[in-house]
Amino acid sequence: MFKKILVANRGEIALRVMQTCREMGIGTVAVYSTVDAESMHVKYADEAVCIGPALSRESYLNIPRIIAAAEVTNADAIHPGYGFLAENADFAEVCDSVNIKFIGPTAKMINSMGDKNTAKATVIAAGVPVVPGSPGLVTDVKEALEVARKTGYPIIIKPTAGGGGKGMRLVTEEKELEKSLIAARNEAEQAFGNSGVYIEKFVQNPRHVEIQILSDQHGNTLHLGERDCTVQRRHQKLIEETPSPAVDEALRKKMGDAAVAAARAINYEGAGTIEFLLDKNGEFYFMEMNTRIQVEHPVTEERYDVDIVKEQILVAAGESLAGRTFAPKGHSIECRINAEDPEHMFRPSPGQLQVFHTPGGHGVRVDSHAYASYVVPSNYDSMIAKLIVTAHTRDEAIARMSRALDEFIVVGVKTTIPFHKQVMHSPVFQSGKFDTAFLETFRFEKK
Repeated sequence: MFKKILVANRGEIALRVMQTCREMGIGTVAVYSTVDAESMHVKYADEAVCIGPALSRESYLNIPRIIAAAEVTNADAIHPGYGFLAENADFAEVCDSVNIKFIGPTAKMINSMGDKNTAKATVIAAGVPVVPGSPGLVTDVKEALEVARKTGYPIIIKPTAGGGGKGMRLVTEEKELEKSLIAARNEAEQAFGNSGVYIEKFVQNPRHVEIQILSDQHGNTLHLGERDCTVQRRHQKLIEETPSPAVDEALRKKMGDAAVAAARAINYEGAGTIEFLLDKNGEFYFMEMNTRIQVEHPVTEERYDVDIVKEQILVAAGESLAGRTFAPKGHSIECRINAEDPEHMFRPSPGQLQVFHTPGGHGVRVDSHAYASYVVPSNYDSMIAKLIVTAHTRDEAIARMSRALDEFIVVGVKTTIPFHKQVMHSPVFQSGKFDTAFLETFRFEKK
């Protein structure tokens, strides 16, 4: 087992990893930028190293500085969390070259699934259903026109690298295609340093359902059910839950088997997520694989009574998953609490937290690095907490979430708490019968 783990991340996920390390008797090292000097993950860690200024590329994305921090503190493993370098194959490769264990998949595995075009070809070979579209990257307008005519409109142009909706363009008719292709390539180049794009048939009004998988170094892979991430704004997830209201046992088995097949196709190691689009007819299509832990992993942890971070560490240390079983129970929902103003198009709301009071009680969990007097910086993601509730049924979970949101008090910045309260009271959300267009028709009422 590792003696000391450096967490190459910040905020909530860095603290989350460190808490598991402390339970396991493993020492921890925090890295931080100058603007994060007072962050909770820095205070909590056994050791902390400043790795640069606020700009991400000079701190949390600076591989040489992170490796130097690991070497100077004698860390024998690095946990990347999510975001930043979590799916960076070069980082995983550098860790391996200096004999520091990267807690996650190898560089080869990351490359196999990190590039969406390569991933698509890999899962097709494994028999996993995919959305019809281009067989590879689309390099010019002529090729794009041929694919679009064969696939049929509407289509969606997607970047082969990155995520979060950047570089994506929906095209509903042929006259829009050339302009959209150029714009998508330019945005992808600016965001990810890779202008490669591909085309898929646009699946109208789908649900976004993903499968959590765990794989060890001995060829064992299992899945921990599905998470429904359909409530999104501009391709950014806001609410996640498990089980999905749209998935029954038969469909769960099909999707789980497909996810396991995709992971086995690359001899995957660690925790990962296979993301699917689920259409109104119950057909599902591979979208992408996230080769890291997800923001929304707590709902799976609560429903399956498992510490996914601990499982990542155990797998990285060479332990086997053979014979392991995880039984689901109840219903879990997560709301992302962001420092954003829902009354003004969810614009960021950085600043100092004057009051930060979190809810409690049976079945309530809060993952957060924030505290009263903490300053939410403008340099990074706006999420300041994750509120997770678990109950016997979905209706009870919604009621518990509503109660917990009422008890969550934040003063000093605007947050998404009022938005989440209204969603919990939405008859459409309560019915469970919604799709990714839900927020297009949802009207947030300003108070």
